[in-house]
This record gives sequence, C-alpha cells and structure tokens, in this order.
Amino acid sequence: MSEEEQADAAESADADAEAEDASAAQDDETDEESGIQQNDFVKLEYTVRTVASEEDEEGRVVDTTKKDVAEEAGIDDDDYDFSPRTIVVGEGHVFASVDEDLVGREVGDENVVTVPADEAFGEFDPEDVRTVSVEKVPEDDRYPGAQVTIDGDQGYLETVIGGRARVDFNHPLAGDDLEYEYEILELVEDREEQAASLIGMYLQETPEVRIETETVEEEVTLEASENEDGEVEKETELRDVEKDTLYIEATPMMQMNQQWMFSKQQIAQDLMGRLGLDRVVVEEVIDGSGGMMGGMGGMMGGMGGLGGEDAEDVEEALEDVDVDADELVEELEGDEE
Repeated sequence: MSEEEQADAAESADADAEAEDASAAQDDETDEESGIQQNDFVKLEYTVRTVASEEDEEGRVVDTTKKDVAEEAGIDDDDYDFSPRTIVVGEGHVFASVDEDLVGREVGDENVVTVPADEAFGEFDPEDVRTVSVEKVPEDDRYPGAQVTIDGDQGYLETVIGGRARVDFNHPLAGDDLEYEYEILELVEDREEQAASLIGMYLQETPEVRIETETVEEEVTLEASENEDGEVEKETELRDVEKDTLYIEATPMMQMNQQWMFSKQQIAQDLMGRLGLDRVVVEEVIDGSGGMMGGMGGMMGGMGGLGGEDAEDVEEALEDVDVDADELVEELEGDEE
C-alpha cells in the first residue's frame, strides 16, 4: 500500500472513530434526558417513616397517602385526604434527595430514599430545650406533650416542676433520619390538573378550576419611531388575540385562607409562569350556606315571610318614613324662602 493510500485509510479510520464517539455521546445525552425531568408534574403514592432503630424496630410512620398504612400506624384522621399527591420535580415539594432520585425515573417505578436528619427536620439541638416560667404556659396546657407557644416560639412541654416548665423547641422529628418510600403513578400533563395541584400545595385545599381560550381585542404595535423632539411615535392597530385564562372558583373557606389572602398575586404569577397562561380570574362564590351572608339572607327572608299584624306594622313604618321625608322637604323649602 502506498503512502498516499495509507494516509487515506488513516483519515477514514479517524473519521469513523469521531462518528462513533459522536453517536455514543448522543446516546448518552438521550439516556440522560429520558424519563422524568426537572419541572415535570408527577403524581406520587408515598409513605414516610423514621429509620428503624433499637427503640423502634420498624420505624414510625410520619406521613402517608395510604389510608390502610395510616390506620395500621394508629394515625387515622377522618379529615385527612389520603389521595396521591401531585408534585413538581425539582421545586422543593419533596426532600432534595427524593427530587434528585426522581429524575430519569419512569411511571410505575418504585424506590425507597433515605433522607438524613440534617436534610429532613434538622439535627436535635440540646440548647433548644429551655426552662421557662410556668406563668408563660396556659393552665390548660400544663401537661407533658402539650404543644405550647412561648414568646412566639412553638415547642412541646416536657415537665412542670414548681414554678418552672421545661419546653423542647426542636421539631418533633429533629435528629431522625427518614425513609421516603414512593411509587410514581402518573406523569400529569393536563394543565387544569396541574393548576389545581399547584393551588392545593399552596393552600392545602383544591378548588374547582378551568382553562378557557378566549379571543380578545388588543392593541398591537406595528412600528415605533422617534420624532425630532425625541418622542416615540407608535403605529398601532386592533387585532383579535387568543388568551389562555385560568378560572379559579374561590370557595368561602378559600377566601378566608390567610395564605390566599396575602399571597394570591404571587400564586397567580407562579401559575401563569409555569403553565403558560395569560390571565388568572378568581370567581368568588357565595352559596348562602352559612356565615355573614347566609345570616343576612335569613333575616331578609324572614321579613319577606311576615304576615297578618306584623306585615301591617311594617307597612305603617314604611309609610311613616315616606311622610317624614315629605315633611323634611317642605321644611327645607320653607327655610329657603
């Protein structure tokens, strides 16, 4: 083989090697991006337990989406919603190590992630167990295990001796490593379900929502230029533009939710940014089932149901109002003359 042929063969071999490397790199990139990724909405079934120890061989259930697990652990709560949770991957809706473990997973995958105490609820700090005057503890809460608030800090009462109370201000799970057992049930892609789940994470209440695409008339700038005086002149026209609007049906309970009252602007901005929405419209619903408006409705309904002498009394009172008004007008006119 001539030197020229050898050079051509070597060049061809190098080209083939580069092509193989590029193909392998592309395959690796595809593998990295396959499965669940950051910002995906996923529906999880999960149970969180403390890691088993000598004192507790099986670990203690601290949170779960499974009613049977809760009942077995003796933490059944009739008011608790045991349905699966929808979370946004990478947004801190679960522990950081769980977020990391979810990336690249597929629907149907299951796993158990160990969450160290410092990532979960912090290490136990002996300095956060303090002795305070018993006068700072309400009389009804002066028993071991009572949750109390002292000088703005929440804690749990350990003992009361004489005029002193010992209070632990650590989180009840401080110092505990946790096991987060999960199953990925679904990749949530419906925007209405995504919106409802986001609101639920903010408020612990899931309202009725709907997304509607509406055509609105909007002024659009066609051309902008600066005149001799330095002022910007714009050429505009009205066009029909499609807008995606999220409608939220705000229940009376939601309207009284402090998180909603103080953060509705922030929540709306988050919804629009994540879901590609143009507007958020909140519809306040008053159903007359209770509260101030319900009471007023009942009062007015009672007046409407008057009969007999009561009805006559009301009519006479209204007539007196008319007479008094007429007399007042006449009196004012006389003063002017």
